Amino acid sequence: NREHDLLGEHRGCTDAKIMLSVARRARCGVPAARCMSSLVKVSPTMAKLIRDMGLEGVYITPSGPKDTVTKPDIDAAAAAKAAKDKELAKPLTIDFRPMEGWELDYYGTAPTLPTSATTSAGELLEYYETMYTMRRMEIATDVLYKGKFVAGFCHLYDGQEGVGMGLEAAATMTDSIVTSYRDHCYQYTRGSTVAEVLGELLGKYIGPAKGKGGSMHMYKADNNFYGGNGIVGAQTSLGAGLAFAHKYAEDGGVAFALYGDGAANQGQLFEAANIAALLKLPVIFVCENNQYAMGTSLARGSACTDYYTRGQYMPGIKVDGMDVLAVREAVKVAKELAKEGPVMMEMDTYRYHGHSMSDPGITYRTRDEVASVRAARDPVALVKSWLIDKELATEAEVKGIEKRVRKVVDEAVAKAKAATPPPPGELTRDIYVGKYEHPRMVNVGPGPQGGPA
Repeated sequence: NREHDLLGEHRGCTDAKIMLSVARRARCGVPAARCMSSLVKVSPTMAKLIRDMGLEGVYITPSGPKDTVTKPDIDAAAAAKAAKDKELAKPLTIDFRPMEGWELDYYGTAPTLPTSATTSAGELLEYYETMYTMRRMEIATDVLYKGKFVAGFCHLYDGQEGVGMGLEAAATMTDSIVTSYRDHCYQYTRGSTVAEVLGELLGKYIGPAKGKGGSMHMYKADNNFYGGNGIVGAQTSLGAGLAFAHKYAEDGGVAFALYGDGAANQGQLFEAANIAALLKLPVIFVCENNQYAMGTSLARGSACTDYYTRGQYMPGIKVDGMDVLAVREAVKVAKELAKEGPVMMEMDTYRYHGHSMSDPGITYRTRDEVASVRAARDPVALVKSWLIDKELATEAEVKGIEKRVRKVVDEAVAKAKAATPPPPGELTRDIYVGKYEHPRMVNVGPGPQGGPA
């Protein structure tokens, strides 16, 4: 809004600064770029009031002498913000492709599968920013890998953001997630910064696994993310174990065990599903069906491609994994069912990159196929179309989000590159819990806390 002033960052300052009215200066013929660099002072009392009212970063028009901010100015800004928040929270309904169910009455009365979701402009803006961050982070990873900054295997998630965002939108931090090696975005949604994720990829000490895990071994136990796993399908057994822990602790949480359509044929999935059914564990087995098991298409690798029906002694749900709202609503239903026992879900999705960075992804499918999916079903573009077509946000507002995200990712890349690798003393740490094993026949220096050499 050109009639307002942008409150500058002022935490820790004796007297805060705000930007002068762009509209006022513009009317005097001052270019916008110069307007935004002109600053005035805010008294410490007003700065504290701004913080207390949660107006940091909110546009405020000063009306006091020499363009100083007064309490009425702050009250007016608070009222404008409340009105804007109310507008952003206004509910709207969006329809999506019908889901498919399997044995939904297995635990009793079958739930009704929704065909629409209630959302709001504010919610969709949050989803778009998160999903666009996922996309840009994975694109940055692609560039870093091709620049030989990333060592080892690397599997990207672009194209599947609707699954990750939709699942997180329905889950809580009490719920556990364990997934395959396509794990970067879950590390981000579970609380790590983009710089920390990229730092792990680059083998830097700022990474969630201290740079020792790399792409396939992200981890954030404090927010119940139990990482990526390099062994195909092995995470499904861990998911059953996490569900056992939730049931034992009676904390109300459920465990999400995510795997691909290729891993759907692994024996440990069926073993995990069997024990979960016997013990009635609150686990949701989520098949992220991106259509190809490495380079093998569904029809060539699976006798039954209805992956949501594979748990013959538990309910199943299939949903459009490219639609974040459909995923969210399906996961809500699955979480309710999981109170009685395991559930099997299938997310119909698609990956844009090859199986891993060493796979060009076009030897078993055509460029036209990938392009057609992007054009018709892209999960990030879908949310953007809702925002603009339904006039929930302007194109300028959406571009503002994209510009901000690109800046965050660019800065994260620079930070990750500049970060230090783990010190030599980390070589034998984290092998045993709470114990440091003295390295033998290894010439290393002291650990990061001055531990033994």
